Amino acid sequence: MSQQDPSARPQGERPKGDPWHAFGYIVSGVAFYGVLGWLVDRWLGTGFVVAIGILIGAALGIYLTFSRFNRALPPDQPHDQKK
Repeated sequence: MSQQDPSARPQGERPKGDPWHAFGYIVSGVAFYGVLGWLVDRWLGTGFVVAIGILIGAALGIYLTFSRFNRALPPDQPHDQKK
C-alpha cells in the first residue's frame, strides 16, 4: 500500500471533491465547538452557549469545505511569456 503525497500534486490542479472530507470538516467543527460550548456552559452555569458553539462549528466547517474545494484556478499562461 502506498500513500500519495498531497504536496506532489501538479501545480494548479484542484483538490478532488471527496464528500467524506466535507462531512469530516462539518462534523468535527460541530463536535469540537459543541464540546467547548458545553464546557463554557458548565463553567458559567448557563445553558445556551452549547447551541452557539454548535452553530459556530457548523459555520466554520462549511467555510472550510468551501475554501478547500472552491479555489479559483490561476489563469493559464505560457511558460515563455514574460510579464
